[in-house]
Amino acid sequence: MEHLLGLLKVRVVKGVNLVYRDATQSDPYVIVRMGGQKLKTSVKKNNVNPEWNEDLTLAVSDPIEPLKLQIFDKDTFSQDDKMGDTEIDLHLFVEATKMNLSNIPNGTVITTVKPNRHNCLVDESAIVWKDGTIVQDIIVRLKNVESGELELQFSWINLSKASGS
Repeated sequence: MEHLLGLLKVRVVKGVNLVYRDATQSDPYVIVRMGGQKLKTSVKKNNVNPEWNEDLTLAVSDPIEPLKLQIFDKDTFSQDDKMGDTEIDLHLFVEATKMNLSNIPNGTVITTVKPNRHNCLVDESAIVWKDGTIVQDIIVRLKNVESGELELQFSWINLSKASGS
């Protein structure tokens, strides 16, 4: 039986060095999936270094599903071209949300996720207590493509606090 833990706000910040899928550019957008949920950013025309700064919110249940991201090039007259994908394990992030952190100083690092062969992290990523919530900034390298990175920020919306206010 699935149990709702809270909401994950995924800020798709930007893409860096994405691949060209048209003759001279690409029109990228990102699809974010978790379990049966699917959300999509806007399309950024003619840009291989797009800035979205868009927030997508997903319900997180137990057991915790991985976050799957795919980037596509929007095409008008043919099927959209794949521009890479990645998968992010959220277990450490969600575990941090279960701690009682209300009395710790703003900016406290709860834990750090290091890049390894099982994740697509470009660099270390700290999970931080910031302004009363759990936040994580990450940069992931895209798989199944020649180049490209995505910058993301995760933040947690605790349903028990949200409903009590």
